[in-house]
Amino acid sequence: MKVDLGDLNAFVVVARSRSFREGARLSGSSASSLSDAVRRLEERLGVRLLNRTTRSVVPTEAGEGLLLRLAPALTEMEAALDVVNGFRSRPAGVLRLNVPVSASRLVLPGIVPPFLAAYPDIQLEVIADDSFVDVLEAGCDAGIRYDERLEQDMIAVPIGPRVQRFATAASPGYLERHGRPEHPRDLLNHACLRGRFASGAMTPWEFERDGEVVRIEPSGPLTVRVGGAADLSVDAALAGTGVVHLFEGWLRPHLDSGALVPVLESWWQDFPGPFLYYPGRRLVPAPLRAFIDFIKGLEAAP
Repeated sequence: MKVDLGDLNAFVVVARSRSFREGARLSGSSASSLSDAVRRLEERLGVRLLNRTTRSVVPTEAGEGLLLRLAPALTEMEAALDVVNGFRSRPAGVLRLNVPVSASRLVLPGIVPPFLAAYPDIQLEVIADDSFVDVLEAGCDAGIRYDERLEQDMIAVPIGPRVQRFATAASPGYLERHGRPEHPRDLLNHACLRGRFASGAMTPWEFERDGEVVRIEPSGPLTVRVGGAADLSVDAALAGTGVVHLFEGWLRPHLDSGALVPVLESWWQDFPGPFLYYPGRRLVPAPLRAFIDFIKGLEAAP
């Protein structure tokens, strides 16, 4: 039975993303062309592969079985073709990265412009997502995460600052009205601006000084989605609504301007910087190899 490889690839893209629209975005094609390709494949095979509704696209049992067997084969085909790319004078192609919002804001701005200038034939696509995903299932080549969220079978390369800090701050007006906390536990009596992960979890605020670690679960008038809505908590802090606890780099411009005032600075906790990670069980595509070599060069630079 002859089946068009393009139709098979279209099915994999749609089945992974659970959406014709998202599949079109990831593949650089149109939703209608993906729909036509999947329809042709279903007609050729004589079986429905996707259940479609106005809100979702879900693989059937036959579709799940095909996806399970097909995705690794297509991945190997892409890797084989990418060997040819290695013989080009300059690497070319699409590089897709899945990163937390904090990395897109604090790590990548100093890396992406010079990288794209050095490799004009590479197209970079960055998906900012604070939920932990399988980079291959998400259609990405690599991701950026912190050490505690890396899977054991991944290869990790340091990227960006190797030490970061969480900072706590409030506006001068808020501190004038409510007083300045002298100990982390004093924050239990303050209006604190919290963050919640997509999973629903709310991590405690953690502080450390002279070997003493203090974890608290403060409360307050505003809770935002970690990453995507963090700027709203910063804006609320600037307006005097409460105390914010976030990456120091995120708050630094406001701390330097005086719009926000450091709170409990001697208790701010350091943590290791992020890593670029990618699966070690497949050939590294040329655009990703170029990116890895580029960030290693930055790390080695004085």
